[in-house]
Amino acid sequence: MTGTMLVEVAGPLTTLQDLGRPGFAHLGVPRSGALDQPALLLGNRLVGNPATSAGLEITFGPFTATLPFAGTLAFTGAAAPLRVGGRPAPINAPVAFRPGDRVEIGPAVAGLRGYLTVAGGFVAPPVLGSLATDTLSALGPPVVRAGAVLALGIPAGDPSTVDVAPRPAIGGPITLGLTWGPRDDYFSGTAGLLAGSYTIGNDSNRVGARLVGPALTRAHQRELPSEGIVLGAVQVPASGQPLIFLADHPTTGGYPVVAVVDPGDLPLLAQARPGDTVRFRGPQQ
Repeated sequence: MTGTMLVEVAGPLTTLQDLGRPGFAHLGVPRSGALDQPALLLGNRLVGNPATSAGLEITFGPFTATLPFAGTLAFTGAAAPLRVGGRPAPINAPVAFRPGDRVEIGPAVAGLRGYLTVAGGFVAPPVLGSLATDTLSALGPPVVRAGAVLALGIPAGDPSTVDVAPRPAIGGPITLGLTWGPRDDYFSGTAGLLAGSYTIGNDSNRVGARLVGPALTRAHQRELPSEGIVLGAVQVPASGQPLIFLADHPTTGGYPVVAVVDPGDLPLLAQARPGDTVRFRGPQQ
């Protein structure tokens, strides 16, 4: 261990996340992990960490912490004002800090989830090989709150020499690709899912993004036994309003899954805020 971080302000939800613990669904354990994995991977690359290192996933912000040692950090993902040691600092870039510097991240101005990585990575007892906090099953480290003291490891490599790393534009309407099935035959007029426009509901979280818009109509009322659920599954409960499962999703569910979101589009959904517009495109579009 090289040092610690003292958290002063943790915002509405801050958790430790890495690439998750895939491969345990047969035991009822979700994968968890960073919702915007490209953002976490970029952050780790900028500070010289291995790709598997854990960072802080900060939902909306604000977030403030003090670092009693010198090193390098990066903030990626959502766009938010960043100050280090009282000075404005760039996002999506390596930033040096001095002993005692305070890291201040304001509320996100675009996107929803930001990732704070520090050279050396965060250190905690792994659960099934991962440091990811699973908010559904409470596996992994606890949710980070004000007053928490987080341990950091020894830097493994040199920070990136790039000044600023490009990131895709975030914020505003998004379009998600779909693969139909396995239960699209349970609905009449699934084309309405492609023609309609939805918004992200206020009750969305790391388990799933709830959508508000045109309801899907069941073609029949046959009940299903519980079936396996995968990341990105579009489940349709009794209300007819689709729900897209994210990293902390349950491993089984009893409502029919009409489609699955293309994995490459899930980072867009991770950065969508309540009220943002969501559209879908089919496999041939």
